[in-house]
Amino acid sequence: MKKLISLLLVLVFALTAFACTSKPAEATKYTVAVPNDPTNEARALRLLEANGIIKLSETAGETATKLDIVENPYNVEIVEVEAAQIPSMLKDFDYAVINGNYAAQAGLNVNTDALFREGDDVAKPNILSVKAGNENEPKILALKAALQSQQVVDYLLAHGDLGALSKIANPTDGYDPNLDYDALNGVTITVAASPTPHAILLNEVVKGILAAKGITLEVIEFTDYVQPNNVVEAGEVDANYFQHVPYMNNFNEENGTHIVSVGEVHSEPMGLYGGKQSTLTPFGK
Repeated sequence: MKKLISLLLVLVFALTAFACTSKPAEATKYTVAVPNDPTNEARALRLLEANGIIKLSETAGETATKLDIVENPYNVEIVEVEAAQIPSMLKDFDYAVINGNYAAQAGLNVNTDALFREGDDVAKPNILSVKAGNENEPKILALKAALQSQQVVDYLLAHGDLGALSKIANPTDGYDPNLDYDALNGVTITVAASPTPHAILLNEVVKGILAAKGITLEVIEFTDYVQPNNVVEAGEVDANYFQHVPYMNNFNEENGTHIVSVGEVHSEPMGLYGGKQSTLTPFGK
């Protein structure tokens, strides 16, 4: 009997050891940083979905979040981070989806450094915007004409490292033929803008166009996506240039502001960049 019990114990131990050693290893979890503001997080998730990394609910809209993910075959962990901070934290994550302006500001080229990026037809156009009711002020129309000029189109074409694509449908010569520029001589226009490429375009191209008519352009740089709308709403600044329409609409709805678009200028395709990982091998690509 003792021998039988011993044999049974050995068998049980052997089966237990086999079960433990044959248990599948837990899948590796890859971290992917995405912007934490609603519309840009949705864009980032759509980019991941378009490349087969995740799948979103059919009801997910322009403010989709990671809670809308219904399929996650590669076990990615979506980490929501303030958009401006992602480039400096890139090495902390396996991958990161970065807005075009922040990527360019960090020296990343969406065309050569990104593992994949938004299509040119998907990226949302960045706009010049003002407080509702100010759209037709002469100085705003003068700013719009200068910003939607052929000179801006040419500058974007010549500076691909900015990661921006012109979305100006009908470029002007820099001036609105219906304006009395003599009456604008001596006027100052203030604009809140992100550093890259917005402030660059304003300072390098638009400022000179307006200066030729005696108009001073003052560019105030912001590194976040909140204050530019707040200062325009408060009347402290005439206009801003940093956002796309879905972000603006969501901001108005959440904050009770009254910001409106004056016109489209350029788009900045989002891209997926490698951090701890340098290839798409974990995703079978």
